[in-house]
Amino acid sequence: MQDLLTMLQKLHRPRLLMRAARIGAEDYRRGTHLPRILGFGILPRHGTALIKLIEIEAALDTQRKTADASYSLIRHVDVLIAMVGEARFLKAAMMPSA
Repeated sequence: MQDLLTMLQKLHRPRLLMRAARIGAEDYRRGTHLPRILGFGILPRHGTALIKLIEIEAALDTQRKTADASYSLIRHVDVLIAMVGEARFLKAAMMPSA
């Protein structure tokens, strides 16, 4: 899972997108937000969800860079919010409890 967090740290996106994602992640609710993005069903573990979110976000970023008409800024921010939220959950789960 450490490699997953390293991948996220190396991700470079426009500041405004990431700022919106960090602000939105404060109100991130896994049970509400994740099914909307990944589809309904059993929620995957944090690592698995993060991998799927990274794949979705990469496709959205490609659409953004190529000025694709089907690009949705709202969906992109929504996916980034979920990525930040899941990364926070993953970090918290990896921390040793005192």
